[in-house]
Amino acid sequence: MDYIAKAKRVLSLEISELQRLHDRVDESFTAAVELLKGGVSQNGKIVIVGVGKSGNIGSKLAATFNSTGAPSVVLNCQDALHGDLGLVDKGDAVIALSYSGETRELLSIVPHLKRRGAQIIAVTGNAESALAKHADCILNIEVEREACPLNLAPTSSTTNTLALGDALAMVLLEARGFEKENFAELHPGGALGHILLTKASDIMRSGKDLVITTKETPIRDVLREMTAARTGAAVVVDPTGILGGIFTQGDFTRAFQSSDEGIANREVGDFMTVNPIAAGADQLVGEVLKLLEEHRIDDLVVLDSDGKPVGIIDTQDLTRVRVF
Repeated sequence: MDYIAKAKRVLSLEISELQRLHDRVDESFTAAVELLKGGVSQNGKIVIVGVGKSGNIGSKLAATFNSTGAPSVVLNCQDALHGDLGLVDKGDAVIALSYSGETRELLSIVPHLKRRGAQIIAVTGNAESALAKHADCILNIEVEREACPLNLAPTSSTTNTLALGDALAMVLLEARGFEKENFAELHPGGALGHILLTKASDIMRSGKDLVITTKETPIRDVLREMTAARTGAAVVVDPTGILGGIFTQGDFTRAFQSSDEGIANREVGDFMTVNPIAAGADQLVGEVLKLLEEHRIDDLVVLDSDGKPVGIIDTQDLTRVRVF
């Protein structure tokens, strides 16, 4: 048996059915997005119902909606008849998943959903089904063939259901103006949350860990302060406290290699880097990362709104807070 060929057959069948689904997306999809958007904007939620494999897909879709800021719950049909209908409110949007559109358990709660004031989007492969006739909007996921060699196990049809549900969630996301920052707020434990929510001021070295000096200071004294603060750079300011330059261990090494003996008594201004790359205290870590990578530097000065240094970020600080 050629397993690879059979696997490709399954994938080809599902790809073909997805293409058919792609080609027949029409204004019904627009109506469904507007229905969902209207409900969520009025503090309503998305209620997803389905039985069997459709119910399993419904759980995934609910998680996707929730992660993109559209409150969503899964309603078990059997439990709905024994009290859980209480979670459905007027203005909620119901996504009912049933390929046949004739699933008895689901149909049994449709009248009650309507009575609760919910609007129903039917995701079905039968536009003439009982579910479709009671729906406010119909999304047709009909397939010509399941990927199952017996044409029995839901495969192509469940793939269509999942893909169309993802399309609803992603288009709704854009329609609501949901941005990366909003996504990060809902995923604070992930890498994206760290990058999008953490500011330069959250990770910078400041206070006793920040060395601020003037360009007239002897290099010997600056090195002593850098050693005490366990930092690889000193920030150089002018008499008004505005950033004038940065002096790093790299600057010292290059100066030591190219200068006469007695460099320790030279002024730091002779070897500092003028107009160093800097970031604002409120800039996000993602922007800090970009600056460090684009300019290939290890130390970044952090400024307040007046242009005065308030901290410094070392690439090691990013590793410490698990941004990398």
